Amino acid sequence: MSKADTTDAETDNGVIQSVSGPVVTARDLNARMNDVVYVGDEGLMGEVIEIEGDLTTVQVYEETSGVGPGEPVENTGEPLSVDLGPGMLDAIYDGVQRPLDVLEGKMGSPYLDRGVDAPGIDLEEKWEFEPEVEEGDVVEPGDIVGVVEETVTIDHKVMVPPDYEGGEVVAAEAGSFDVTETVVELDNGEEVSMHQEWPVREARPANDKKTPRTPLVSGQRILDGLFPIAKGGTAAIPGPFGSGKTVTQHQLAKYADADIIVYVGCGERGNEMTEVIEDFPELEDPANGNPLMARTSLIANTSNMPVAARESCIYTGITIAEYYRDMGYDVALMADSTSRWAEAMREISSRLEEMPGEEGYPAYLAARLAQFYERAGYFENINGTEGSVSAIGAVSPPGGDFSEPVTQNTLRIVKTFWALDADLAERRHFPSINWNESYSLYKDQLDPWFEDEVADDWAERRQWAVDVLDEETELQEIVQLVGKDALPDDQQLTLEVARYLREAYLQQNAFHPVDTFCPPEKTYLMLTTIQKFNDEAFDALDAGVPVEEIVDTEAAPRINRIGVQEDYEEYVEDLKAEITEELRSLY
Repeated sequence: MSKADTTDAETDNGVIQSVSGPVVTARDLNARMNDVVYVGDEGLMGEVIEIEGDLTTVQVYEETSGVGPGEPVENTGEPLSVDLGPGMLDAIYDGVQRPLDVLEGKMGSPYLDRGVDAPGIDLEEKWEFEPEVEEGDVVEPGDIVGVVEETVTIDHKVMVPPDYEGGEVVAAEAGSFDVTETVVELDNGEEVSMHQEWPVREARPANDKKTPRTPLVSGQRILDGLFPIAKGGTAAIPGPFGSGKTVTQHQLAKYADADIIVYVGCGERGNEMTEVIEDFPELEDPANGNPLMARTSLIANTSNMPVAARESCIYTGITIAEYYRDMGYDVALMADSTSRWAEAMREISSRLEEMPGEEGYPAYLAARLAQFYERAGYFENINGTEGSVSAIGAVSPPGGDFSEPVTQNTLRIVKTFWALDADLAERRHFPSINWNESYSLYKDQLDPWFEDEVADDWAERRQWAVDVLDEETELQEIVQLVGKDALPDDQQLTLEVARYLREAYLQQNAFHPVDTFCPPEKTYLMLTTIQKFNDEAFDALDAGVPVEEIVDTEAAPRINRIGVQEDYEEYVEDLKAEITEELRSLY
């Protein structure tokens, strides 16, 4: 127990004793773990991370240059929390949920000053509230009491806070209110407004965590077709520099069929976040034609921002995601990248002089990663609705070494692994996801959905593609030794079929207006076309047609153009007929 808790001469506030980068030590501060404090004469926001006797250690979320011993430290007595309510969508925050546009307006400059603060949502903006309860209704914690149109895409559902007792409604009126005004009154004196606060390090409650059985359709063929993720699932995208992690996450954020996207730029380069900020407002949601930003909340904590705020931005993002999950929405959280988050923990841990683990990371790295990913899932909420949070984290292993601690600890937790390959990226094969190293543990539980919604032989077609690609990998080792011409004709034909799988099916152009998004129906038809060529080609080979003539047919290369066809169904039907006619004419 802290000495400040046991002395009579204690005060809530203390004074700085030492400063080491983002880590500040204060004495005589009456505080608890994870309390928010304001440090120095400028009032820099920080969080208590260690208490020893009368010394309290604080990680500061802003630059500490010029802060010195003797300056005051003010304790708020509250944990680091986020403001929850309408206005979080179409917003851009820093790592502790300060809206960047509001900060810019306060300072009149795009360069952020220290000590400037702002609430996470506009407390004065009026919203049109429509109640869904009447006087005399009984409500419980988490129950939905009304709706606000937050954006053209999303209705914001106003809920009784989880920490309320609940009771009988004595007043509920429609009208225009700001988020702090009472919209529903209960007989026990509790007042429900559109604004809630919630500690970022505490998971929001739910009744049950269920097995997810619906895929998070991404529109990316290799993901949906071979390595799907479920709504409420977890995935990791590790890869070296330049292999396409960020573009893959951008594609997921743009086209995944989640209701809400929370995109956390955690320690990445500023130009990457700039691309998101510039592109998303101009892009249309393929589901409804509305702007993508109408369902998106961005948290921008770039590599030049204070390292401690990088540690908190992941928690800020997952808490916002859980809040929308409680409304019954499917939320997808993109974290780019968890390696930078782990590096922030490593820097703070080293300044605290904690015993380092592997490669200098703190010994609790695995526990922190697990705490984050375990907050994802498909849930039955306390109000009876069902919602999900899908967590997709990019990992940036130094030199592309997947044996480093962040990648290995992540692999122990997530159930989908999309391994990016530098060799594929160098060959301009994008997405550069290595089909031999990647895997999904959700396939079996998602197959019934694909069989019901797309085609009843979805799993069989996928397995055929995987078998062909596996056989190609084995044959390539022989080809490197003796050359392709030394192989038997049937194996040469297998290599040709595998080439179409790689070039037409697995490759996808993120910058083509049509090929950037591929629905599961198109993904399936592309695979059936390649398999049609495979079946007809082997029939021709069995009939004595030389493999060279089969490979030189004119119809087969058109398989590579299916991805860019808008009217793909008619194109595929004609192409299958041409392939059949041309190959059968050879014998």
